[in-house]
Amino acid sequence: MARWLKLSAAALLALAFSTLCDFRHSLILNSRLAGNGGPPKPKLGRTLRHRLEPADNDAEARPPRCVMPPERRFDCGRDRALGRRECERRACCYAPLDDSSAAPWCFYPHPYPGYQMGVLTPTLRGREAALTRASASYLPRDVAVLHLEETRQSAGCLRLTLKDPWSERYEVELPGGVPQGKSGSQDALYTVAYKSKPFGFIVRRASNGRVIMNSTVAPLLFAEQYLQLSTTLASSLVSGLGEHYTSLLLDLNWTSLTLWNRDMAPHAGANLYGSHPFYVVQEEDGLAHGVFLLNSNAIGADFVQQDTTTATYCCFLLILHVCVCVCVCRGGLAASASSHVGVHRRSPRPVRLHGSRRSDRYSAVPASYRISHDASLLVTGLPPVSLGLQKHECNAAGGSADARCQLPHGCAVERPGLREPRQSLHRGPVAIRGPEGDGGRIPPKRHQDPGISATSPPGTYQPFDDGLKRDVFIKNATGHLLLGKVWPGFTAFPDFTNPETRQWWQDCIVDFYSEVPLDGLWIDMNEPTSFVSGSTEGCPDTELENPPYTPRVLGGRLSSWTLCMSARQKRSAHYDLHNVYGLTQAFATHSALVKARGKRPFVLSRSSFPSIGRFSGVWTGDVRSDWEQLAYSIPSVLRFGLFGVPLAGADVCGFGGDASEELCVRWMQLGAFYPFMRNHNDRPNAVSRRPSLSGHRQAVPLGEFCPRQSGFGGGRGGGVRLPAARHLVQPAQWSADVQRRRGRASVGPSGHRQHPREGGTRYPPAGWCGTVTTHRHCVKEPALTSAVSRRNAFFLTVALSADGTARGDLFWDDGDSVDTFQSGNYSYVLFAAGQSQVASEPIRLNGALDGLVLGGTRVFGVPSPPRYVAANGEEVKDFTYNADTKVLKVSGLALPMSKMFTVQWALTCAAPRYP
Repeated sequence: MARWLKLSAAALLALAFSTLCDFRHSLILNSRLAGNGGPPKPKLGRTLRHRLEPADNDAEARPPRCVMPPERRFDCGRDRALGRRECERRACCYAPLDDSSAAPWCFYPHPYPGYQMGVLTPTLRGREAALTRASASYLPRDVAVLHLEETRQSAGCLRLTLKDPWSERYEVELPGGVPQGKSGSQDALYTVAYKSKPFGFIVRRASNGRVIMNSTVAPLLFAEQYLQLSTTLASSLVSGLGEHYTSLLLDLNWTSLTLWNRDMAPHAGANLYGSHPFYVVQEEDGLAHGVFLLNSNAIGADFVQQDTTTATYCCFLLILHVCVCVCVCRGGLAASASSHVGVHRRSPRPVRLHGSRRSDRYSAVPASYRISHDASLLVTGLPPVSLGLQKHECNAAGGSADARCQLPHGCAVERPGLREPRQSLHRGPVAIRGPEGDGGRIPPKRHQDPGISATSPPGTYQPFDDGLKRDVFIKNATGHLLLGKVWPGFTAFPDFTNPETRQWWQDCIVDFYSEVPLDGLWIDMNEPTSFVSGSTEGCPDTELENPPYTPRVLGGRLSSWTLCMSARQKRSAHYDLHNVYGLTQAFATHSALVKARGKRPFVLSRSSFPSIGRFSGVWTGDVRSDWEQLAYSIPSVLRFGLFGVPLAGADVCGFGGDASEELCVRWMQLGAFYPFMRNHNDRPNAVSRRPSLSGHRQAVPLGEFCPRQSGFGGGRGGGVRLPAARHLVQPAQWSADVQRRRGRASVGPSGHRQHPREGGTRYPPAGWCGTVTTHRHCVKEPALTSAVSRRNAFFLTVALSADGTARGDLFWDDGDSVDTFQSGNYSYVLFAAGQSQVASEPIRLNGALDGLVLGGTRVFGVPSPPRYVAANGEEVKDFTYNADTKVLKVSGLALPMSKMFTVQWALTCAAPRYP
């Protein structure tokens, strides 16, 4: 008996040691995953783990398939920390390391049993093959047979699809459809090779053989709720995979990123408002490529950067779409990415807004509510116009201050503070006039959350009552109405994947527009956000709520601060549709406003997903009023350019906290380069209002006339604001994420630091004159409103290259009509400079340019003073030349834009034409 007791005690002691070691290992892994920085600091001394299971530094004692350097290890225990026995039970290798290393202890051997590819056969769209497993993996409910489809979408874009051929699965469908281009007969810019056993694929650039993707480095895993794909990266210069609080170039040193939409103020290591599974890799010779993972489920991306940079993507979806875009230049990548999600549908003429959450209203309403929104529209020289859009002013529930009027029917016009501003803004003729007597309407935008108040008595709140009758709201797992909690209290959430919901939403907006003819809607809290996680009744204990693998999401659960994953929607469970909720609302809102207005709508969304740029602009959420967030707003906005969202911006002067005068002035200067610019803060701050007027006059023309870069007018959709690093050739310059380019021809300087003594702007190789290079900007003379500005004369800025040439174009429509490019309802003019002249050539005219003239031009790079200047053969007296800057400025012109014109200058004989 004593011997048995001793053996039992020894066994219990060993079990305790093992449990303690596994617990410590778990803590180590959790600390490695915490944050978005590098590996944890090494700890001093030898730990209990090392005494019981020392670091395995004897590579000769390990099987050959387990001998690999730490940086080549791929984690075999992403779901949880594994001890040696559990690790080896998965047929993986176990080799402890010193705490200074972030590499996994349990990792896949090479090779690892996986899928075997069958015969690759041609199809009408490409090639296909079957993948089979000889034995099951360690994952629960893994899929034994897969279908591989390879599709050529264009000469530079390849699409690989993996799916279970025997099961119908949810598959991402982007709303509105994406026009499919022809693949053409051009030779592909890529090659694809496959490894049969275990399965893997390698994508190379055809021109130089560089490996772009190589999935043979780690096994492909495919189960009911888990998909894992690893690949090498062509370099460590990787951008994208938003939305996160990071620099433009991602830190790849044993870091992780999670794509799962969440209402969270931007800070490091957090999953934020949007998910964009697209990244760009800048190759060492100046070329680049992009990879798009079309997946709406949660994604965890892990990176390793040593001698070889690798990435591992883990997600829940049982259909994998990998789109690889290979370009001959970095400038075409954003356009190539837009081919997968569609290009932006042009918004109406821009308005610079100031919307504040004024705390002087807070004391009048309950603490749980406090969200009064004054949409004050600032135009240079005009006072703020306060629109009463406060919840407590909407008496939809018969007097209850807590009944928020989400989509008011009838009550909106009766609210105190709304009727009079509405009438003053929309009565004709417009009451607001400029100094010359010309009017310009200020278009109001309405703030709108998706959650519909369910607190009103039956029959008193029409949007909710009508929605119940038409069955438009999301249900819980038992088929009953799912209720969350947002600003008005208990709320129901519309299911925008349901066609009936979109029709109900349209009916509400059309009805509201009949009373308040606004121009757009600002849709917020649409991740969607609920102040009670899951629902007011909690969530069931199901596999959707507790999947076998959960990436690093805030709160630790997918339902944290949002809806239950088991919630029922028309297309699928919320588990599949969470990340696209904001996109589906933006699509429904855009369509409803087009129906109501018959013109282009303005939609601004906080949540985002690929293709949202077609229907809505995006802002970067609740940024803080400090210098760090000012600097990080630059890469945040630039990334949206890569994601095909040209209309993006941050809250100027910050949203949370007070802004100093210097910070706000700098932020206003930066905001002039945002495609979408507004001042929006939650505290009274006098200094944030004063400089907000200074940037307006220049901001309107900057954002107004860049149709081709943003996809307006049938352009390629490359983005209005793009990373300047795309055009910098030297590798040391590729980290330039605090400056931005406006299309192809100008660079915005940085100025993001407090008390700056010098700039530090980097310019790509070209003939630079200030911030303009060898192209032209044709903009309007600014005015108090963009409506008035459109009637002013054009002004042409030309920056000559070293050989004295430049080129550019102008797309011009009425600024309001829908789909003007598709219908041909626009004018298009080409400009060319060379041989000491600038000439225009109208390519298409629709009458929109009739009566509009070119009032002047400014030419950079003129080497010597002109002897004379002529316009259409007639001498012009009103011109000046600056010998220091080499700039020729010609004023007093009145050349019709709808006709060909030529502006010439003759240089003095003493100076060479182009030194």
